[in-house]
Amino acid sequence: MKTLSLLTAVSIAALIAAPSAASAQQKTLYVAGYGGSFEKTIRDEVIPAFEKENGVKVEYVAGNSTDTLAKLQAQKGNQQIDVAIVDDGPMYQAIQLGFCGKLEGLPADLYDTARFKDDRAVAIGIVATGLMYNTKVFKEKGWAPPTSWNDLKDTKYAKQLVIPPINNTYGLEALVMLSKMNGGGETNVDSGFKIFKEEINPNVLAYEPSPGKMTELFQSGQAVIAVWGTGRVQSFANTGFPVDFVYPKEGAATLLTTACPITKPSASPLASSFVKMLLDPKIQLVMLKDYGYGPVLKSLVIPPELGKMAPIGERAAKLYNPDWTVINEKREEWTKRWNREVER
Repeated sequence: MKTLSLLTAVSIAALIAAPSAASAQQKTLYVAGYGGSFEKTIRDEVIPAFEKENGVKVEYVAGNSTDTLAKLQAQKGNQQIDVAIVDDGPMYQAIQLGFCGKLEGLPADLYDTARFKDDRAVAIGIVATGLMYNTKVFKEKGWAPPTSWNDLKDTKYAKQLVIPPINNTYGLEALVMLSKMNGGGETNVDSGFKIFKEEINPNVLAYEPSPGKMTELFQSGQAVIAVWGTGRVQSFANTGFPVDFVYPKEGAATLLTTACPITKPSASPLASSFVKMLLDPKIQLVMLKDYGYGPVLKSLVIPPELGKMAPIGERAAKLYNPDWTVINEKREEWTKRWNREVER
């Protein structure tokens, strides 16, 4: 993954350093965001209209949030990326490191949770982190659907459980929730580490960060239960595969998908325009339909058939909001500990 990220960064630099005759006459906007089904939605529903309206070429650079943040850090002083789309945890870091420019003219009806200090970023969708399971397999085996984070410890799931590692927000939030349930929380994750190491690890087939590989493990029948987010689960369910999402009774965790224009001397105003297009009511409904994102606009009327899985209304109100100020200070330390104690 690191090699791929480096090659991607180098290839972008090469494109900018040596544009072709055709591209020299055409502005190019570089957008870094998630891969998988999210990338497909952006390529199908956002980029063509944006290119047509603004006479610009949009190049999409796929990668998870920590990959994108690493690219921003590696390119400091010579940023190639114009727009970054990442999880809220890495976004707080990006803002703190001075990578994000100010957004002007944001919609007045944004939920408060969607706004960041000084409008240096904005949430474009609300995701819940909880549990995904194969409904067909569970029915065939006579298993009741999971209801709790504690179900990850159930021995009947031995080598059939998939969890993203904690350099991924889904895995990290699972660690926080299990710690919170057992006397700890963001300030003390010892209990969460202990549970992962002693009780959950025997069930884990893979600590898998790739959305594509996650779905492959379910499609092959190797995995039947996972920690994942409503967006990913909704996209997977939309393909016709028999999966459903569970809001654990102890609470699902909030994950905000966020975007910001990258500040640099040659910053294009189109970067802010691209971010704001993601807040357009039509795009918000597309992301709800295709990706299970809870909309961030108060005034948006949500068709009942689109709100079955996404965190909207009461479900959104009950989400647990992690303290990213504490988490980001400890994240590197936790990751090293995770690699040493859990994912060995």
